[in-house]
Amino acid sequence: MLRNSLIINTSSEIMGGTPVFTNTRVPVQTLFDYLKAGKSIDDFLDGFPTVTREQVIALLFEAHQQLVDTVA
Repeated sequence: MLRNSLIINTSSEIMGGTPVFTNTRVPVQTLFDYLKAGKSIDDFLDGFPTVTREQVIALLFEAHQQLVDTVA
């Protein structure tokens, strides 16, 4: 599970409990919104420099793994 990890954190004191990238105030949903709009990971990172490439790649990897595990 990703919640409260090195990738994603949730706290009622940060963005009202919205899942954010750990050590940032950037909602995880924002990454998915960027990708859905056809933007690249680099576009997202340019707009949100407090998020690391490693966090984005780890999030996408974990989301992929969870999806594959659910379907399998």
